[in-house]
Amino acid sequence: MNPVNILLVDDQPAKLLSYEVILEELEENLIKAQSAREAFEHLLRSEIAVILVDVCMPEQDGFELVGMIRQHPRYQNTPIIFVSAVMLAEPDRLRGYAVGAVDYVSVPIVPEVLRAKVRVFADLYRKTRELERLNAELEARVHQRTAELETSAAQLRQLNEELEHRIDQRTREREEALAQLFEAQKLDTIGHLTGGVAHDFNNLLMAVLGSLSLLKKRLPADERSERLVTNAIQAAERGTALTQRLLAFARRQELKPQAVDFLRLFENIEDLLAKAVGPRVEIRKRIPADLEPLLVDSNQLELALLNLFVNARDALESGGAVTVAAAAEETRPAGLAGGNYIKISVSDDGEGMDEATVLRAAEPFFTTKGIGKGTGLGLSMVHGLAAQSGGSIQISSTRGKGTTVSLWLPVAQSIAKAQPAVVPAAAEPSKAVSRSLAILVVDDDALVRTGTVAMLEDLGHLPREAASATQALEFLAGGQECDLVITDHAMPGMTGAELARHLRSAFPNLPVILASGYVELAEDQGLGRMLRMAKPFTQEQLQAAMDEALRDKVAAA
Repeated sequence: MNPVNILLVDDQPAKLLSYEVILEELEENLIKAQSAREAFEHLLRSEIAVILVDVCMPEQDGFELVGMIRQHPRYQNTPIIFVSAVMLAEPDRLRGYAVGAVDYVSVPIVPEVLRAKVRVFADLYRKTRELERLNAELEARVHQRTAELETSAAQLRQLNEELEHRIDQRTREREEALAQLFEAQKLDTIGHLTGGVAHDFNNLLMAVLGSLSLLKKRLPADERSERLVTNAIQAAERGTALTQRLLAFARRQELKPQAVDFLRLFENIEDLLAKAVGPRVEIRKRIPADLEPLLVDSNQLELALLNLFVNARDALESGGAVTVAAAAEETRPAGLAGGNYIKISVSDDGEGMDEATVLRAAEPFFTTKGIGKGTGLGLSMVHGLAAQSGGSIQISSTRGKGTTVSLWLPVAQSIAKAQPAVVPAAAEPSKAVSRSLAILVVDDDALVRTGTVAMLEDLGHLPREAASATQALEFLAGGQECDLVITDHAMPGMTGAELARHLRSAFPNLPVILASGYVELAEDQGLGRMLRMAKPFTQEQLQAAMDEALRDKVAAA
């Protein structure tokens, strides 16, 4: 495997050396530059596969450098990763993505993450070059065969033309299939990497949040110490929010529908949308203040709006307007269940699409944008959100007159009335448990296991530990007292879901809580109404889950 060139741009030699140490095990050719001028000299002399750029540099910042690089025809599609220790706000990241970066890495750098990211793009570069070589060979063979057939006798000319037509058709089909396969493999690789990294970070954040929360309770009265611990907890909670976005991108996060005030949601992200579309695009809104709340996952709805606005921006090359409107609609598309719905429309006055393009617009990987300007998944993700939320999507467009994408989403009140929540008249479950419980904690991660045990001990219970499902089964088979099992899901050998099924069969009266930082459970795993808890969880969330799991057992006692 021939090494590829990776360009490292930073004005600080120490940071360049640290990147070199981190990336040297990839066995690629690392090229260092301490200024924009040096970077362009290397770009003009060599073929570069991946570029790492520092954001803050004295002569010319990273945003300006990347903008200039993207103007060069040879590097319009080269993966560029920003590295920054100070400009970490969301607008900074959006600006980085807007000028052409594919990723934005914060300092301090996690070496394994940076190596994994660079390895993915280096492999993609090699595969792209290999595909180009194969295509060139294929074209050469087609031309050679065509030339041979043209020299044949006149009576074979008609057959030669038919054969050329078939070869061209098969060639186009093969190129289209290769392009789709390439995109699918790339996104699948990035999705698995993102999901795995988010899972590992959830475990780390679980240990950090649990330990900090217990430490905060045990600290003496000291305002400065309490402020520092509170600041650390808030930072860990922000990390939790980041991992949830990573899991959403990797499609490993469950939707969490709730009542959402659409006007307030749009006003909260209006500045972000304005930065995404740029100053040449005007945003207009027609959202009534008395609009009924929607039943939808608010984070995913924000992501859907961002996708739609970015699509509208790309259709408005010379500027224009994007209009978002919302209203209650009595008429709705066929196939929707009964109930009330809100229609949300995002319209632009751009170039529009013809009828054939509209029919394929929501297909995965279908895009009318140029190479490197889109994955063709934006509308597919919006379509999936609408379907999972019990709604629908419609796309209408006219060539030269613009495009309108309409989402029908259910009204929260109508769903609540159709399916009222029944609250038992029992006493508060948190007060029902008045004794210390014997609780078995099963987790292959020692940090997470230790943190969970510490939270349970702080609540006055008697926790026991098991590092695997096998150890848990051996513990219970020995006749040890156990009132509750709290188990991780993603464990080697036997998963938490498999352990729960074993326990349900062998100990039907033993409550089980399934905890995971990586949502990968299907609905048909035979778990029924198994209580699940998302990592990282707080001591309060742990107590609430325990109360819920033990409610039936306490009532029977």
